[in-house]
Amino acid sequence: MKYISTRGQAPVLGFRDAVATGLASDGGLYLPQQLPDLSSHFTEWSQMSYVELATAFFREFANDIDPASLESIIRDSYTRFDHLEIAPLKVLDDHTRVLELFHGPTLAFKDFALQLLGNLYAHQIEQTGQPINILGATSGDTGAAAIHGLLGKPGIQLFILYPEGGVSPLQEMQMTCTGADNVHPLAIRGSFDDAQHIIKGIFGDLEFRRQHHLAAVNSINLARILAQCIYYFYAWFRLPDALRDKTEFVVPTGNFGNVLAGWLASRMGMPIPAFRVATNQNDILHRLFQSGEYKMGDLHKSYAPSMDIQIASNFERFLYYHENGDSKKVCEVIDAFRRTGYFHFADFRPDIFKSSKADDTQIQSLIGEVYSKYQYIVDPHTACGFADWEDVRSRVVLATAHPAKFPDTIEAAIGQRPQSPTLEALRASDPKKVVLKADETVIRKYIDTYSETT
Repeated sequence: MKYISTRGQAPVLGFRDAVATGLASDGGLYLPQQLPDLSSHFTEWSQMSYVELATAFFREFANDIDPASLESIIRDSYTRFDHLEIAPLKVLDDHTRVLELFHGPTLAFKDFALQLLGNLYAHQIEQTGQPINILGATSGDTGAAAIHGLLGKPGIQLFILYPEGGVSPLQEMQMTCTGADNVHPLAIRGSFDDAQHIIKGIFGDLEFRRQHHLAAVNSINLARILAQCIYYFYAWFRLPDALRDKTEFVVPTGNFGNVLAGWLASRMGMPIPAFRVATNQNDILHRLFQSGEYKMGDLHKSYAPSMDIQIASNFERFLYYHENGDSKKVCEVIDAFRRTGYFHFADFRPDIFKSSKADDTQIQSLIGEVYSKYQYIVDPHTACGFADWEDVRSRVVLATAHPAKFPDTIEAAIGQRPQSPTLEALRASDPKKVVLKADETVIRKYIDTYSETT
């Protein structure tokens, strides 16, 4: 399997090099050169455990890692999950199921990919002897999951940018209270979009990237998206046979990576009739799927901070397929959006996507409604998945984070304050962070000072 850039001007790479590179040298995002049809495996795969399924799936994509090493990497990546099924599918009623993706070490769906990515990077260092410096931006959960996938790993320094005051207190504690010397939580005076812009600017400087052996943990990294495909297959195999081709997957998303993974799974043979993109009040994706207009708006902080995003970087991967692999057209759209913050698709085809939005008032109401109906507590992001869906006959809502990460919002909605022993232990820890100006030059200087060198 080989991997190509969405912008068509970067070298074609194998899996290991695509993962190590992260952002392609032309600024694009890597994708498989050809998506395989996996449907012939479904009978066998449907009987597998999560770890077995993940191993079988990645054998299709990582054929430049020897099978024994790949199996060990994947097995080790899921040892820190607190549920035997890893991603249990909980039945709320005959038509409603919740895919619980919060049983990893940081209680968020990002653990599925970032535990794996951390082990892939550790394997890379073992093979090459070359230390790496990992750079990422987060609106909440990515940073914590990346940190806990890379804590104390030899040869790695991790730099995570996040908006000061723009993540929940517990999300920040997960990033700043590790005590690990190789972790650098960098709170910037700006938004997540500012952080992401800085990351892309730094990765765009090929000499700086080479000099510091930079690697990426954001969902610009191909391995992130592939790892997230697996739980869609796993959930689909656990649906009753009669519902498999009738069930809509409802995906809370801000950066488009989570729902893109499911859509790619559908292009690899899984017959899902629809994906509902569930947004908060920062609804650039909802507006896109309703009107064909991709237009930045003002960023509004919300009860679902991980979705407080106005530039969905993974949309570029969908755009590549939407334009039938026309990299020149992809570049035109991205350039126009970068210059004007707007692009109108005159012939936009949303494929099997639907969309919905929920503002803060609706989020609190939805948390209450779900609890009243099912005695089940959802976090604010997952609550967005319960909006505007009365017409859906069968649905799986992806629960992206544990409600204990947002106790104030939950308590205001239902009068209960969810807790997690893991999170409560953080309250006694001393935070360690650096507050910096949202300026690429400032971040570069910090990396210069603290990066891992040979």
